[in-house]
Amino acid sequence: MTAMADSSRIGVIAGGGQFPLLFIEAAKKAGRGVALVAHTGETAPEAAALADLCCWVKLGQFGKMLDFFRANRVTETVLLGAITKTKMFTNVFPDLRGLALWNEMRVHQDDHILRAVARALAKEGITVKESTMYLKHLLFPAGVLGKKRPSAEQRDDIAFGFAKARAIGALDIGQCVIVRDHAVLAVEAIEGTDAAIRRGGELAKEKAVVVKVKKPGQDFRFDLPATGSQTIQTLAAVKGAVLAVEAGQSLIFDRDEMIAQANKAGIVLVGVEEQADGSLNY
Repeated sequence: MTAMADSSRIGVIAGGGQFPLLFIEAAKKAGRGVALVAHTGETAPEAAALADLCCWVKLGQFGKMLDFFRANRVTETVLLGAITKTKMFTNVFPDLRGLALWNEMRVHQDDHILRAVARALAKEGITVKESTMYLKHLLFPAGVLGKKRPSAEQRDDIAFGFAKARAIGALDIGQCVIVRDHAVLAVEAIEGTDAAIRRGGELAKEKAVVVKVKKPGQDFRFDLPATGSQTIQTLAAVKGAVLAVEAGQSLIFDRDEMIAQANKAGIVLVGVEEQADGSLNY
């Protein structure tokens, strides 16, 4: 006889960073039990301690994860937190189910991988829910967040970078570009936002403008763009000038700390809204 699902329990498939911790806290406040799949070398031990149940896996152990969810009657889950993407070439230990899933994929880019995982989970009766279901307040707000407003030249670079970032997003390459004076200095790829900022900032020497947006057709179940205090620290280290993020379509962590750091470094921190006619509002 098949065990009945426990509708009060939600699965969390977690990478690194604070997002899994924040989600677990919010889910428990909402009366949900949490069954956590934690990734070795990525997920914080604090997340495992906070969850009701925990299973540690290595990247690629899809079968082990399914067995854990089945045993604990999980029918809903979320995918959240960062996985170091470069590890997919050096640190993957797939079990038979994970290897079969990987071999089914013709393209090994973010959206393709995550959508394939979501489809495979759905076949097992496990629905992937939006990662922000309990954390809408973490969506990046519109408008200038700090003391400094963008100049006319910086607004032009933001608009230029917004279009370029949207284009690379459509190709599922990344979500962020670094520009200066209408020139693209760096494009985020598998290395992540901070590394792209360092590369672009080195070329800019100073005054780099960082623009981060959602991908066209962004699926709120996974891989939302995210920024936090580390983003501002990295931008300040290369004497960058602006961090512009698409409002309502990305996550912001450590908001108060980000604003304080941006003010101290003289960095413009702004949430940008795209209007129906394609114009930008901030």
